[in-house]
Amino acid sequence: MLQAGAVGTGLGMPNIPVAMVPGHAGVQSREELANNILNVTIPQIIEHLTGARTAATDQGEPGARDIVFKGGFDAVNLFFRENEWTDGLPVVPPTREKIDAFLRFTDRPPDESLGTLLPDNRAATLWSIAVNGVMAGCLPEYMPLLIALVEAMAEPDYGVEHSGNTPGGETLIILNGPIIKDLGFNYTQGVMRDGFLPNTSVGRFWRLYLRNVAGFQLHKNDKGTFGNTWRVLVAENEDVLAHIGWPPTSEAMGYKAGQNTVTISRYTGGNVIASVSGSVRERMLPYLADAVVRQISWQLMFTVAQGKGKLSPLILLTPVLAETMAKAGLSKTDVQQYLFDHARIPASQLERILNDWAEIPAINLAAEAKLGAIPRVFHESNDPDRLVPLVWKPDDYMIVVTGDPLRNNAYVFAHNGLRGYPVSKVIRLPKDWNSRLAAR
Repeated sequence: MLQAGAVGTGLGMPNIPVAMVPGHAGVQSREELANNILNVTIPQIIEHLTGARTAATDQGEPGARDIVFKGGFDAVNLFFRENEWTDGLPVVPPTREKIDAFLRFTDRPPDESLGTLLPDNRAATLWSIAVNGVMAGCLPEYMPLLIALVEAMAEPDYGVEHSGNTPGGETLIILNGPIIKDLGFNYTQGVMRDGFLPNTSVGRFWRLYLRNVAGFQLHKNDKGTFGNTWRVLVAENEDVLAHIGWPPTSEAMGYKAGQNTVTISRYTGGNVIASVSGSVRERMLPYLADAVVRQISWQLMFTVAQGKGKLSPLILLTPVLAETMAKAGLSKTDVQQYLFDHARIPASQLERILNDWAEIPAINLAAEAKLGAIPRVFHESNDPDRLVPLVWKPDDYMIVVTGDPLRNNAYVFAHNGLRGYPVSKVIRLPKDWNSRLAAR
């Protein structure tokens, strides 16, 4: 009910009537479901079609520059909590002085809108970015990065409207370029651990902005069944990449190596792959391929069902693993090709995962391939035990080099596919960036 109302609001129909089926249709017997539809849902549909519709009301909200509260730190945080403007942790009160400090790190006007974000249809302005950046504990010099993040959030390919869907996927931010060192981001040991201000506060900013501007709030329109908390930003180790001749993630996303970029994508879960040891082709790569297979299940709906070809799993490699693979003569493209060729499951298992367990209707690889809806590699024969890939093409696998330089571990993320597709944006620095940094 709440989710339907939130979707209606996002589509410009805040007073759309909703008829509900009691309980969850997926766990009811045919008799229970038929009884609920006949005795509850259909009468509600008739009532909504024949009765008067409740008029939509404008809830209203403060203007961008309105002073909504005056008081000390504790009083401000209590007020913000009561109005559901926080993630439950204390925030830095967004005073005009602090907001102005952020705006000094961009040449763009504060009222410029980067797009309108669903579900609340609220404009993503530079002013609101500065406000939430202050609240998250960011430093003013992070402002160009925060702007790029919101530009990515507003991209239709990313699909911000899916941020509250039931699998509870959470976005990971990947950072590339000289700005990593300029602003002191951690890109080595403990890269996904909170504790480094840049990585931690920027990750927190993302979730606050989804809450306060896009409008996702728990027990309302954020329907994550279990949910994930915000993720600490991951910066790539470009020193190692340059040493071994592998391109950074930014280049794979269409930018030139050396440009400052952010890449975002939404993931439903992840798992550390410990002690990736031994010979590269005989032991390391098979271990990684096996880990990828074990991490992905229902997400295959984004390969051959909804959003065909939109599955893009992420693998984090520590520098020592990337260096070992490069020493064995493998490029990043070679690793992607290996995963495409070897991270596979029987065709019958893929169909069972989606048809029997995930309840995606009528997934038949033979029929889909015959129609040209999926690549032929998914139906090269009628053998039910033939192995099929998890993605459409090798470069659907994203590979990022980061983390503890001395540990031989990897990390595999299961992707949320169409509902959080990878998007990158360049970080536009103000003209006198270095002098502004020096003045801080």
